[in-house]
Amino acid sequence: MCVVLQLNVKTCLVYGAIVCIWIIVPMYLTTIGSLGTEIIQGTCVPWGVYGSYAAEKVMIMSVFVTTYLLPLTLMAFCYIRIVYALKYKVRYVVTSYTAY
Repeated sequence: MCVVLQLNVKTCLVYGAIVCIWIIVPMYLTTIGSLGTEIIQGTCVPWGVYGSYAAEKVMIMSVFVTTYLLPLTLMAFCYIRIVYALKYKVRYVVTSYTAY
C-alpha cells in the first residue's frame, strides 16, 4: 500500500513540474516582460522601461532566479540524489564469465 501511495505522489509531482515548466513560467515571464516594455517614439523597447530603479532590479532578479538559479539548484539536487542512490543503495553485481 505504501508503494502505491508513493508512486501516486511522485506522479503528481511530475505532472505538477511539467505544468509549472510549460505553463506557469512562460506566463510569468510574459507578464514580467510586458511590465517593462513600452513604445517610445514609435519604437518598442522591451525590458527597458521601469517605474523606478528598485522595480527594475526586483523584476530582473526575479527573472534570474526563476530562469537560472531555481533550475540549476533543482538539477544539482536531483543529481546529488542520483549519485547518493548509486553509491549507497545499489549493490554491486559481480558476474563471473567463463572462457569457452
